[in-house]
Amino acid sequence: MNRLSTLSKLCLKIVAVALVALVLAGVSAEAKEKQPKKKKNYDLSANPLKDVNSKQPDKELFDKAMIALKKGRFDVARLDLQTMLNTYPESEYRMRAKLAVGDSWFKEGGTAAFTQAEAEYKDFITFFPDAPEAAEAQMKVADIYYQQMEKPDRDHLNAEEAEAEYRKMINMFPDSTLVPRAKQKLRETQEVLAERESSIGMYYESRENFNAAIARLQTVVDTYPLYSKSDQALLGIGDSYAGEAHNIQMQANLPGAVKERLRSIYQDKAAAAYAKVITRYPMAPHVEDARDRLVAMNRPVPEPTQDAVAENDAEERSRQPLHFTDKTLDLIKHSPTVVEAVHVGEPTLDDPKRTLAPDITKENIAIFAAAINTGKPAPSPIGAPTPTGPNEPPRSDQPSTAPLQLEAPAGGTGVGAQILSAPATDPNAVVKAVGPSNAVLPPAEKPAEAPIQVNEVKPGSAPTTSVIGDKTKKPKVDSSDESSSKKKKKKGLAKLNPF
Repeated sequence: MNRLSTLSKLCLKIVAVALVALVLAGVSAEAKEKQPKKKKNYDLSANPLKDVNSKQPDKELFDKAMIALKKGRFDVARLDLQTMLNTYPESEYRMRAKLAVGDSWFKEGGTAAFTQAEAEYKDFITFFPDAPEAAEAQMKVADIYYQQMEKPDRDHLNAEEAEAEYRKMINMFPDSTLVPRAKQKLRETQEVLAERESSIGMYYESRENFNAAIARLQTVVDTYPLYSKSDQALLGIGDSYAGEAHNIQMQANLPGAVKERLRSIYQDKAAAAYAKVITRYPMAPHVEDARDRLVAMNRPVPEPTQDAVAENDAEERSRQPLHFTDKTLDLIKHSPTVVEAVHVGEPTLDDPKRTLAPDITKENIAIFAAAINTGKPAPSPIGAPTPTGPNEPPRSDQPSTAPLQLEAPAGGTGVGAQILSAPATDPNAVVKAVGPSNAVLPPAEKPAEAPIQVNEVKPGSAPTTSVIGDKTKKPKVDSSDESSSKKKKKKGLAKLNPF
């Protein structure tokens, strides 16, 4: 019985193993048979055009190009799209085909491909300015520069181009559904540009170049109010003005009153910057630093309004914190990290006037001039003559005083003139008059009579003369004083004449 039971069990095991082997063999045989490959159905529901599943020739070419585009075969896609545009110029798919050509270049990537994509998108906007897809094309143009945007401490041209293109998109197509996304991209782009300007301004402040620092930081505050570090920028402006006040205090060649005026002016500007941190960014991380600076300056600390607190709180809550992974990736990738960009609020769509360092320098010169000239008489206008002193010669640019008057003497003969004294108040008189100012010169006296001439030769007498041979002897004449030709030297043949 035992043997039979053992044999029966062995037989059962053999049968079971055989059945398992047969099952496995059948499964392997079925696995070797090729299953018919099902054709993958691509989802074309994203196409906004009607009759997506139509079998028209232009639609077939368009669908074929879309499939090649999804597979990354960009050259094939562009070839099919161009064929469709050339063969069927009146097709209802020509607008989407033209936009898809730009998409093929955009997805291919690279500097050359981005340049081609921008040209295609701008052509599309030119040919179809009123189409809904025109907003999409303009958005893609801005995205081209956004993807090439670099870190704040590197080339900033792509960031500036991206900002300009996003602003253009929002202004040209305000009713587009892509406006919210464009605004967020614009906030991120402005975060990068503000970080660049702020870094430069902080560097100038560390070098005590306060004019350049104030110009850069004031531009950040005016142009990018949603910047994540606007409170630091305002603190930098206040510290720069405080540095100007300290430098004035250290000047040894300025009078004490002038120093005090200049110091007060610059401290007022610094206090205004600190106060704006509290009133505009009351929930910012550095608001307590602004309070401490105001207290140290003995200035009043303002209180923010409830609206300002709510607005800034919403801005701070919308920012994403900067994690360790973000900092690590920032060391590797060339694109900037924009996780701290705000997600609420309206970005600046128009640039205000930039603040330049020469403007700050001119303002400082005006402040110095006002402080030095305080309490002094106002200068005479340009071109006005300056009065002369009492003993200075008269100026040629002033009118001369009244001329002396000539009058006939009272009671005189009527011949002659009476000289009246000049006014004693003449400040230009070289020699002052001596005596009373109202003195009048006496009248001219009658001239004395001439004496009677007396003839010394008596009448009847003749002059004494010497007569020799009835001839009158002429008196000798002193010829030493007269010139004579006899004394002249003879010239030429005249020298031979002895007479």
